[in-house]
Amino acid sequence: MTTSSHPRKLRVAVLFGGRSGEHDVSLMSARSVLNALDPERYEVIQIGITLDGNWLTGVNTLDAFENGNMEGLDRVIPPTEPSRQSLYIVRSTKIGDKLETLAGVDVFFPVLHGPFGEDGTMQGLLELADVAYVGAGVAGSAVGMDKAIFKDVMRANGIPIVESMLVLRSDIEKDMNAVITKIEKIGAYPFFAKPANLGSSVGISKCNSRSDLGEGLMEAARYDRRIVVERGVGQVREIEVSVLGNETPQTSVCGEVIPSREFYSYESKYEDGTSGLIIPSDLPADVSDKIREYAARAYKAIDCAGMARADFFVERDTNKIFLNELNTLPGFTSISMYPKLWQASGLSYPKLVDRLIELAFERKAQRDHTEHRRAA
Repeated sequence: MTTSSHPRKLRVAVLFGGRSGEHDVSLMSARSVLNALDPERYEVIQIGITLDGNWLTGVNTLDAFENGNMEGLDRVIPPTEPSRQSLYIVRSTKIGDKLETLAGVDVFFPVLHGPFGEDGTMQGLLELADVAYVGAGVAGSAVGMDKAIFKDVMRANGIPIVESMLVLRSDIEKDMNAVITKIEKIGAYPFFAKPANLGSSVGISKCNSRSDLGEGLMEAARYDRRIVVERGVGQVREIEVSVLGNETPQTSVCGEVIPSREFYSYESKYEDGTSGLIIPSDLPADVSDKIREYAARAYKAIDCAGMARADFFVERDTNKIFLNELNTLPGFTSISMYPKLWQASGLSYPKLVDRLIELAFERKAQRDHTEHRRAA
């Protein structure tokens, strides 16, 4: 099922906000996606999810979320039943709440970053409802989100990654010194402490000493009970590749991030926008080709679909490559690398959004072709 088969406009429900530390980033991404959806082709339904997990819709929902004033928005009942493509809203009346049909939805477009949106939970809900949706499925989303499990899958597939260790918040609370001593055995400082299930550089700390590491572990533990600690990799270049597709993914040109701070932090990504971008990167052709090969292999290894951005480190002296992570719902803001890399590869932002919606229908068709009951 593709957009060309519809004589009417496709109804696209764009989901944004969410219950994660990346709520505000999601709003920025949603603004760009909404601006790119062609009103001649799509009828858009805006659905915002609050930090408390409430689904809301109404006139200019994104504006209301950006302004922090949700009065006048209606509650939405999330889809749960197969074959019911309509959304329902709850309107408050003088005699109580009234359930009304909002509209049928052809495809859901989650623009949600972090837990409860990018980690397989939202994808599981949409799978239960048996609807078409943009992006990776449950397994790809969950594995791509969990940095520790993702690294295990990469090791199993022979894709080079930075040495790392998984530690638990409960172990940190029990004996911080023992945890730090164990970490120090994997290499020399600096280390990077990261929440296992968060993105946009939220909760990440560069740790140059034992005291830094203690503080970094506590900061990461605010956001997750599982913390990944990675060994620092000398002088590196930060290279990113955009991936697009389902079972036969395509890769964009490579781009290089020039961090304005000590590393590519949340602030340099979204607040001050001061990090430089070089697109395409000036890597040797064989290195760029290898990076793109690793990106496609990693994408397939976790059964990703729709889109992802693959982030790499490349040692300056040796050109040795390390895959850092795969973001299955990458940032879509006006300064985000994912759309910029595709634009440099010849695919404009509106055409990219069109293609993602087509891929959602293709993935849904594959699910529909699968039998879930044993034949009698």
